[in-house]
Amino acid sequence: MSTPPRTNTTDPGRGLSAADVAARVARGEVNVAPESSSRSLAAIIRGNLFTLFNAILGTALVVVLLVGSWQDAVFGFVLLSNALIGGLTEYRAKRTLDRLAILDAPNATVLRDGAEQVVDLHEIVTDDVLLLRLGDQVPADGEVLSSRGAEIDESMLTGESEPVGKRPGDEVLSGSAVVAGSAVVRATRVGTEGYANRLTAQVRRFSLVNSELRSGINRILVYVSWAIVPIAALLVWSQIRHHGGLDLALADGTWRGAVVSAVAGVVGMVPEGLVLLTSINFALAAIVLARRKVLVQELPAVEVLARVDVLCLDKTGTLTDGTVGLSELIELTPTPGARAALAALAADPDANASAAAIAPGVADVPAPAAQVLVPFSSARKWSALSTGEGTWVFGAPEVLLDPDDGVLARVHELADTGARVLVLAAAPADAPTAPTVAGEAPPRDLRPAYLVVLREHVRPDAAQTLAYFAAQGVTVKVISGDNPATVAAIAGLVGLGRSGTDGSDGAVTGVDARTLPADGEELADQVTREQVFGRVTPEQKRAFVHALQSRGHTVAMTGDGVNDALALKDADLGIAMGSGAAATKAVARLVLLDGRFATLPGVVDEGRRVIANMERVASLFLNKTTYAVLLAIVVAITAWPYPFLPRHLTLVGALTIGTPAFFLALAPTRQRYVPGFLPRVLSLSIPCGIASAVAVLVVYGTLHARDAGLQANTGATLTLVIMGLWLLGALARPWNWWRILLFAAMAGGAVLALAVPPVRTFFALELPEPFTAVLVAVTAGLGCLVIELAYRRRALHPGAAEVHPAAEVRYDISTSR
Repeated sequence: MSTPPRTNTTDPGRGLSAADVAARVARGEVNVAPESSSRSLAAIIRGNLFTLFNAILGTALVVVLLVGSWQDAVFGFVLLSNALIGGLTEYRAKRTLDRLAILDAPNATVLRDGAEQVVDLHEIVTDDVLLLRLGDQVPADGEVLSSRGAEIDESMLTGESEPVGKRPGDEVLSGSAVVAGSAVVRATRVGTEGYANRLTAQVRRFSLVNSELRSGINRILVYVSWAIVPIAALLVWSQIRHHGGLDLALADGTWRGAVVSAVAGVVGMVPEGLVLLTSINFALAAIVLARRKVLVQELPAVEVLARVDVLCLDKTGTLTDGTVGLSELIELTPTPGARAALAALAADPDANASAAAIAPGVADVPAPAAQVLVPFSSARKWSALSTGEGTWVFGAPEVLLDPDDGVLARVHELADTGARVLVLAAAPADAPTAPTVAGEAPPRDLRPAYLVVLREHVRPDAAQTLAYFAAQGVTVKVISGDNPATVAAIAGLVGLGRSGTDGSDGAVTGVDARTLPADGEELADQVTREQVFGRVTPEQKRAFVHALQSRGHTVAMTGDGVNDALALKDADLGIAMGSGAAATKAVARLVLLDGRFATLPGVVDEGRRVIANMERVASLFLNKTTYAVLLAIVVAITAWPYPFLPRHLTLVGALTIGTPAFFLALAPTRQRYVPGFLPRVLSLSIPCGIASAVAVLVVYGTLHARDAGLQANTGATLTLVIMGLWLLGALARPWNWWRILLFAAMAGGAVLALAVPPVRTFFALELPEPFTAVLVAVTAGLGCLVIELAYRRRALHPGAAEVHPAAEVRYDISTSR
């Protein structure tokens, strides 16, 4: 909502008095606004502490501690480690981002009591007279009182890269920058009323990144949480029955052991190792990416880009580096002194970026003494200067040249390629030396001497990066505030049309976003079909993201300006440039500290490593959850002793789950992501878990009926180890040298646990008797057959098959390291 007009009595020549400033400070009209450069510490703690996983294990931990069995509360370290890894890693990212958020212009020059004063940005008050010069950042919204060719770069706010000329009465917005000339401005809106701060306020709402890994694990935890209460009650009841009944258990205190056993069964059902390993994997990925100058603000974001199928990006800062350079100087008519005039333009200390870019083309020409007759202004689109060899006019060809001039045809051809074309022309000797009114027509009868062809610097790695995404099935959408033809031309230069996922090989055409429909369905049709858009407003960028998401796409959005913040926040993955606005970096999940678009393929590779490997190891952990639930139910119903001692499960977990999962989770892979993580994992882990539980019950039940003692525990443990190793071997495919070595080490550990007497005694095992050995071999063998069939069936699922190394798309990411 805009601020209502107010009466202003500020003297532009003296500014506010000290009393005026004090009165405004007392009224709170100060340029102070709450800043949020990154996630708050409270948000980080909330996101990592208050989770369903922590709620389940935390409750179990409290129960164990209350009954006095603190030795059985070791699983609490998993809870603590998981929260600390996520919290500390994200806090480290917050500190890094806070250091990046230092304002580019911490001070401002104001006119007070008739004298210039340099004050802190937060000391500016309403109606202050601001003196803005070349390179200054506009600290507050204001009204231009006077202008000397002032041009303001508002690209961070509007997305429009062309500077905007300002005249008296025009509005300037906080967050923009002076790129030419100077201006005197009266501050009209400060603090939270400023344009940038009002836009930023809309993106402060905290939200978590949509991680399929985290969502899948949480869904499993929800299922487990529903089963925990009845199963825990059954376990307590069955263990009390096993100890002689309720009265005896209360009398001799064995109820405490029954409660601890029930908690142990509950904890066994929770895949705590999977949650911890996921956090470790995310944290390690964040460290790897930090070495490549990528800041991960929220850990699960590293896997989201692996799922992205549409990447929306701005032209400036991604395809180009935001600067213009000289492409060529085209001599139209040999004119004495013309090159010297170009050298004078380039040497002018107050020259704008376009004039300064001429310097490399005239480096061999000494700059003559020159007088600026007419400073450049976007309102006029031309400037004039005088040298010893005549008067020269420099500016836009369509303004300076006659419409019938044949040179304009050539200018239009160059403009269609994305170039910015200016003309230097010799003026008649009697040409006026200065305009009397801003925007007055230039001198007539100009003789064009040179065309100056400027182009935005295209990033040298942009074409390779776009080709990578096209090969990976990611559709790229260029969304810019610039002219659609210019954006399309630059997109064509980097091969966007030739690398389209639709197989097209023609030129890209830019769509003017002002012509797009507001209707959601029609907008979604156009945004899905087209690739390049110009004149896009901040609100439209957000609408584009929503439109693509409505068609089932996973959308990543890159940006650097405040105008990108809303779209970045609503995208599945927001990616900010390190040089961007603080508000943009605050809402982004990833920040490219070096601002290099070519860094993204490395992020994709890291995300694919995380999600592919975690899918692989999740089956190991959820296999354990499945058989733990089934064993707990059967034991509770039959009132059998639990088939395993805690140390047995420790051995099984170390050899078939924990240790190999750690190595498998860190292995390099470029397996393409396909949706359906949780269904694929459950399609393997549930049948394998059922087979393992049945095999254990057969072996343990048979030996327990023979009153075999430790032979029953040994047989059950060996059955679980053999079947766990078979599942590990299946998931380790395709084999390579280190996977073979890993499998051999785990199998060797199982052999040593039986063969070495001290180790065998520690784990409460016995050498299997002949009957036990045959029973285990037959039962485990049948169980392994079920696991193999389940694995081969799962391999038919889309996305489950391994990618053969020869078929992988290679991309040299050394440049982003």
